[in-house]
Amino acid sequence: MDSITTTALTALASTLGSEAGRQTWQGLTALVRRPFERASAQGAQDDGTPQVSSGELEVAALEGDPANPMRAQALATALGVRAALDGEFRVLLDEWWHRAQASSSGGDVHNSISGGTQNGPVLQGRDFSSLTFNMTRPTASSDRE
Repeated sequence: MDSITTTALTALASTLGSEAGRQTWQGLTALVRRPFERASAQGAQDDGTPQVSSGELEVAALEGDPANPMRAQALATALGVRAALDGEFRVLLDEWWHRAQASSSGGDVHNSISGGTQNGPVLQGRDFSSLTFNMTRPTASSDRE
């Protein structure tokens, strides 16, 4: 599994204002809410070994403060530990992470204009549709004036 970095989680949390960001975050939230028998945010198991966080508290904390790198690090750690202990979770987390990376890379826009003077409007951006430009050409009479 590719490691999920603090930087990546912070960047993802900052996209909660977009529909794609919300959907990706909801996918992670649903994943960490899946049952995890050994998970508990605090305390110890019957044999005295520390219990492992499911990641739910860390997801909620980062959602509440998306720019906080300490909260992102706590979530990355919780996800990594849980993935190490739960093979099914590791597979599902890996699938989620690949989808999250694919959806975030689809928004890159690189515009370049070259070749001298442009005769007409130039738009830079992404996903334009149904654009109409009402341009008039100079008439012969206006050329003589």
